[in-house]
Amino acid sequence: MKPGKTGIRRMIAALGYSRQGLASAWRFEAAFRQECALALVLVPFAFWLDVPLSHTLWLVVSLMMVLVVELLNSAIEAVVDRIGPEHHELAGRAKDTASAAVLLTLLLAILVWGLVLADHVF
Repeated sequence: MKPGKTGIRRMIAALGYSRQGLASAWRFEAAFRQECALALVLVPFAFWLDVPLSHTLWLVVSLMMVLVVELLNSAIEAVVDRIGPEHHELAGRAKDTASAAVLLTLLLAILVWGLVLADHVF
């Protein structure tokens, strides 16, 4: 077996695979596009707010977590769909669990934004 790429060549290849993954999520996942659009609006708003830098960091990280978990959800769904179109209890459970992870991350982002904005306003 031929050894894989190492060093800088491996890093360059990994960046290419990551770019392909982001492009695929953008092309095939409406939820990812919607969450990216939301982040494009809210990240600049987070920096515009007159809040401590630590609060800005929490706002941005909570949004990035939503995107990361959405990417993982999309990967799980793609793998399950690749196995076959027929319904299987475990396949359904995997997809539902990944979707629940996205929901929890969205709720966390809403909580973080709500707390920071409430602290800022009141």
